[in-house]
Amino acid sequence: MTKNSGFFAGLDIGGTTVKSVLVDANAEQVGGLVEVRSLVKDGYEATFRQLENALEQLASGAGIDLSAIKGIGLDVPAPSSDGVIWGRANLGEDWVGTDIRGKLSERLGLPVYMTNDGNAAALGEYALRRKYHGSLLLVAPGTGLGGGLVLSGGTGYEGANGLALEVGHISVPFREDDGELPTCSCGLKGCVEAWVSLVALRRRLRFELAKPEWASHPLNEGDAPIEEKAFRLREFAEKGDALAVQIFKQQGFILGYAVADLVRVFDPGLVVVGGGLAETSFRDLYMGWIHEGFVDRAWPAYRHSPLDETKETTCFEWAIGGDASAAIGMAYAAREMFQ
Repeated sequence: MTKNSGFFAGLDIGGTTVKSVLVDANAEQVGGLVEVRSLVKDGYEATFRQLENALEQLASGAGIDLSAIKGIGLDVPAPSSDGVIWGRANLGEDWVGTDIRGKLSERLGLPVYMTNDGNAAALGEYALRRKYHGSLLLVAPGTGLGGGLVLSGGTGYEGANGLALEVGHISVPFREDDGELPTCSCGLKGCVEAWVSLVALRRRLRFELAKPEWASHPLNEGDAPIEEKAFRLREFAEKGDALAVQIFKQQGFILGYAVADLVRVFDPGLVVVGGGLAETSFRDLYMGWIHEGFVDRAWPAYRHSPLDETKETTCFEWAIGGDASAAIGMAYAAREMFQ
C-alpha cells in the first residue's frame, strides 16, 4: 500500500442516473459500480442528496466507514469551468452559473475535482490501460459526439477555461443531398456532430426512407415515430440490412475524417472510440469505416512511420470501460490529485 490508505470516489452525473465507483490508494477498484437516480431536472440540491446516497452505498459495499473517503472526482453533462456550470444542457435551471464544485466540497467536507463527462470518460479509458503511458484521444458517438484528451502521464487537457475538446463541433465539408450543410444542435452548420450522433442518425434515416428505393423497407411500415425507427437501426445493421449499413458506413467514414484533423493537431498516438457502437456485433465493420475516413484525410506520417512502414503512428481501439468509464476516470483523477 502507499502511505495514504484512503479511498477516492468517482461520481458520474448523467441525465437519468449517477454512476459511481470507489478506488483505493493503489488505484484498484473496490466493490462494484453503484447507480442511483440523478434528479438533475429537480436542481443541484436534489442531485447532491443522490450523490450522498451513492457515497453511502459505495462505503457500505466496500466495508469501510464513510470518513475513509478522502476525495471526490465529479463529472457533469454540461460545459463547466473551474467548478462552475456554463451551459444548461439537460440540467435544471439552478445549475447554471453555480459553483457546483465549491458547494459540494463544502457540503461533504472533502476536496472535489470537477470536469465534464467527455473528459471524465477519456481519463477512465486511460486509467484502465495500465501499461499505456502515451496520450489518448477519446471520441464517443452518442446522443451527441463527445470526446476528451489525456496527455502523456495521465493529465487531462481541459484548456484555459475548461472548454477544450468539443470534438463534435469541428467542421467537416460533407453536405446533404440538396447541397446544404446540415445544421447542428448547437446552431452552427457543418459540425461533425450533425453527421455522427443519434440526432444525426434520425435525420439521415428520415431522408433515406423518403426515397423510392427504400419504399418497401420494413422501417417504412407502420407509423412509429422516427426516434423509435432510429433506435431499431442498430438491430438492422447487425443483420446486414443494406439501408442500416449504408447509414452507419457514412457515419463511420465522416467520424474518421474528422479524427484525422484532431490527430493532426494533437498527435495522440491512440484514438479510443466509445459510445454504444462499441457493444455491437458489427463494430469491426464500423471501425473499418472509421479507418477509411481517417486514411482519406490523414497525412501518411500520421498513419505509418517513415522509418518503419509496419509501425502505425496512430492506433485505434474500442473503449473498454463501458458505462463505468467516466466514473472510473473521476475516481482515478481524485486519487491522483488528493492522495
